[in-house]
Amino acid sequence: QLALEYDHVKLEKLKVAKSDLAGAREHVGKDLRKAIGVAMANIEKFHAAQLQPPMEVETMPGVLCKRKSMPIEKVGLYIPGGTAPLFSTVLMLAIPAKLAGCKEIIICTPPNQEGKIHPAILYTANLVGIEHVYKVGGAQAVAAMALGTESIPKVDKIFGPGNQYVTVAKQIATKYGVAIDMPAGPSEVMVVADDTADPAFVAADLLSQAEHGADSQAVLITMHEAVIEKVQEEIRKQIQKLPREKIAERALAQSMAILAKNDQQMLDIVNGYAAEHLILSLKNADEWAEHIEHAGSVFIGNFTPESAGDYASGTNHTLPTNGFARAYSGVSIDSFVKKITFQKITEEGLLALGPVVETMAAAELLEGHKNAVSIRLAKIMEKA
Repeated sequence: QLALEYDHVKLEKLKVAKSDLAGAREHVGKDLRKAIGVAMANIEKFHAAQLQPPMEVETMPGVLCKRKSMPIEKVGLYIPGGTAPLFSTVLMLAIPAKLAGCKEIIICTPPNQEGKIHPAILYTANLVGIEHVYKVGGAQAVAAMALGTESIPKVDKIFGPGNQYVTVAKQIATKYGVAIDMPAGPSEVMVVADDTADPAFVAADLLSQAEHGADSQAVLITMHEAVIEKVQEEIRKQIQKLPREKIAERALAQSMAILAKNDQQMLDIVNGYAAEHLILSLKNADEWAEHIEHAGSVFIGNFTPESAGDYASGTNHTLPTNGFARAYSGVSIDSFVKKITFQKITEEGLLALGPVVETMAAAELLEGHKNAVSIRLAKIMEKA
């Protein structure tokens, strides 16, 4: 019913048939398949390096503490497919989910008006080993994954970017005991440029973000007025060549160029904004990068376009927006695991640690806590 109302399509079945997943390869060109393969290898390499072995620490003789990463059992991946079919997001979410060892991974993505999913999304899902793909998008997809329906299973955590409705739906889902990756709403980029930056590069980076959606934001900050003028001139030239020109124009209408007085003011604004994507088009970009405290992902130097991180460098493109980078990280292996702690105490260990616990419990007036230790200490002393 909601698919009919919002996606204008009548669906017989929500789940994509296995034959359609396997058959999608025939509708994806050889060059794109090759490109997806390279991106997949880079993303796997970077994320596999994030896997952590169990940690063991003997805090004092006879007191052993451990921490172990365990996969989140059931995860739901939301793949935007409205104005642009983001098959790259399948790689960014499914690869770390697989590496982490999640047992059940489902994908929800909106169909087109013919009731079909873009073949590149299906091909990529099949390539990374996802068997459960559902034709549902928007806030209703998030609700389905959060609560479970007759056809879509309930999950423990929901991942993926989306429009403002998807973002709010994810935040509401947390009230129903379902975790989310982060509040990731409309996309944004901030470019920091000096007089060594290539205006054409800067304009291209700003436009690449602006074409995401009318609610995207692109921000340029510099100490050079001439840089702003040259970049604006380049934007006027390049935007005319974009198929998504109208979307980019609407995004640019709410974007801005900031003229800073000095390096410190520029840095303060950059860290205050906490951009999802931060591009450092600067002569001393490496040095600047050391001073970045708040950002989703940082792109260093004139030859590091944000598009590289969006697709294939290896880092994840599901990142915190709207200033949430002050407290949230982008998606990583850590997003798909929870860390359980363990402790094991020997009799020798309890003899040393027990009196400490007794003293602290007594001071908090929690006699039951103290007694759980005292009764054991008495037993040990009996044996001695």
